[in-house]
Amino acid sequence: QVQVMESGGESVEAGGSLTLSCVVEGYGSARIFVGWFRQAPGKEREGVAALFTAARNTYYADSVEGRFFCSLDAGKNTVYLHMNHLKPEDTAAYYCAARTGPLSTDLWYRTELYPDWGQGTQVTVSS
Repeated sequence: QVQVMESGGESVEAGGSLTLSCVVEGYGSARIFVGWFRQAPGKEREGVAALFTAARNTYYADSVEGRFFCSLDAGKNTVYLHMNHLKPEDTAAYYCAARTGPLSTDLWYRTELYPDWGQGTQVTVSS
C-alpha cells in the first residue's frame, strides 16, 4: 500500500529557513516522481518543486527558484524540500505527492497527474 507522509511545517519569521520531509512508501523499486505543492487560503493548489528519484532531476516554480531546493535520501525513502529566505507569501499548507514515471518540465506541476498525496503540513511565515 502506497503511503505519502509529509512533515516539518511550522511558524517561522521572514528570511528564515525550514526543511520539509516527504516519506514515500509502497512503490517498491519503481521510479518515483515526487512533487511538492502548496495551497494558501482562497487560492488554488500550485506546484512548488519536484524531484525524479531515478535521475535526481529537479524542477522549481519561478516563485521559489533560487530559494527552495529538493534533495533525496533514497535509503530513507525521503524527499526533502529545503526552503530558504522565506517570505510571508510562502505561507500555505504544503503537500507532497507521488507517482511512478517521470514528468516533463511543462507537466510536473499538474496536480491531476499525481495519484498519491499526503495530508499536508502548515508553513506560516510572519513578517
